[in-house]
Amino acid sequence: MTWSIVAREPETGHLAIAVATRFFAVGSLVPHIRGGIGAVATQAFVSPLYGIDGVAMLAAGHAPEEIVATLAARDEGREQRQFHLIDAKGNNAAFTGAKCIDWAGHLIDDNVSVAGNMLAGPQVIAETLSTFKKTKGKPLAERLLEAMRAGEDAGGDKRGKQSAALVIHRDQDYAWLNIRVDDSADPLTELARLYAVAQERYLYFAETMATRQNPDGMIDRREIDEKIAALEAARIAEGRPSASFATLPKLS
Repeated sequence: MTWSIVAREPETGHLAIAVATRFFAVGSLVPHIRGGIGAVATQAFVSPLYGIDGVAMLAAGHAPEEIVATLAARDEGREQRQFHLIDAKGNNAAFTGAKCIDWAGHLIDDNVSVAGNMLAGPQVIAETLSTFKKTKGKPLAERLLEAMRAGEDAGGDKRGKQSAALVIHRDQDYAWLNIRVDDSADPLTELARLYAVAQERYLYFAETMATRQNPDGMIDRREIDEKIAALEAARIAEGRPSASFATLPKLS
């Protein structure tokens, strides 16, 4: 009941999943990622265990094709499942069960795969993939949002729209960006709005958080405050101040 894109940015190794559907809170079920390890999207008659166990198997060094075979073989409901995954090196694989509701299928390309079921037709995933490839050079989040919008414009979920999510991991176990729209008449538009809000302050703050390599993170946050203040000054100079920015407290 969903279509999604699973991608790796080869220049950085960042991993990401974007997903949309006519179903409530899709972001709570479909995306599973671990930075530096891999990403799995599990959908159709969704089994979260495909995502949980798939990521664990990637961490243990199993290849995506092997993981697809192992997870499908143990599941009597596999013909109603769909999942696709990628590892930290860009190797990927996908599975679409024979009983997934039409239209259902997947496409695999270098460092990216797109899969969907209960769609308006194969053009949905074709346009999603094509747009992602054509937007190379843009920030990963923007490429994913544009790709999903292209899929929506091509028909999307044939039942309509309700929820969407965008998750990006850099090299940590936690997400660099994890935004969800659980119930909306136009979830992809709302997701794009949330991404714009994240750029006002949240993504600057994300740069200060502790990492495995630097468990202290950034203690002196004045640099971040200065960047945010400069961004807001530029907005005001251009006549487009952010209402949400004014309501937020300073970091330091």
